[in-house]
Amino acid sequence: MDKTVAYYNANAQEFYESTVNVDMSVHYRVFLSLLPPGGRILDAGCGSGRDSLYFINQGFEVTAFDASPVLAELSSKLIGQPVAVLRFQDLNFEREFDGIWACASLLHVPRSEMHDVLSRLTRALKPKGVLYASFKHGDGEGERNGRFFNDYNEQSFQRLLSEHPELQLLSSWVSTDMRPERSGEKWLNVLMRRIS
Repeated sequence: MDKTVAYYNANAQEFYESTVNVDMSVHYRVFLSLLPPGGRILDAGCGSGRDSLYFINQGFEVTAFDASPVLAELSSKLIGQPVAVLRFQDLNFEREFDGIWACASLLHVPRSEMHDVLSRLTRALKPKGVLYASFKHGDGEGERNGRFFNDYNEQSFQRLLSEHPELQLLSSWVSTDMRPERSGEKWLNVLMRRIS
């Protein structure tokens, strides 16, 4: 994870510019339709801050964090509020959020730590709260181009979810990367609800 954070620190401006204007509206609609108006959202691994800005503009109360201090600073400027420098493994919220948005961020958590991280995210949700996450579509983990990735497909994610009876899978779908230069890349999107 430290190497991945170092990658984002070193490439923050380039990453910011390549992601800040990507149109994620099709995914926003599905997620936000399950939340109360003006509800509380945790943008977990917020990157450029693109999604936080959209949620704020829709009237939601957003708490955002990223593991990269440089990205946290860039996203804070974009959204006009502080962005915490935090890792998934250090989350310590209890029943605070109506929704958690983990877009292309959980994919940097090793499988050996994913059970604990998913438990932390679940605890952060209010009962009936909703968690969205996206992963590169595949099955396996390892370093690619200076970053660590943990890929899931429908079957491997279902195995992970079977260890979390407190979470109910609402839907999963495969999408194409929204960046034109990466249109060949596939993503697994999952939407879950905290049962109690």
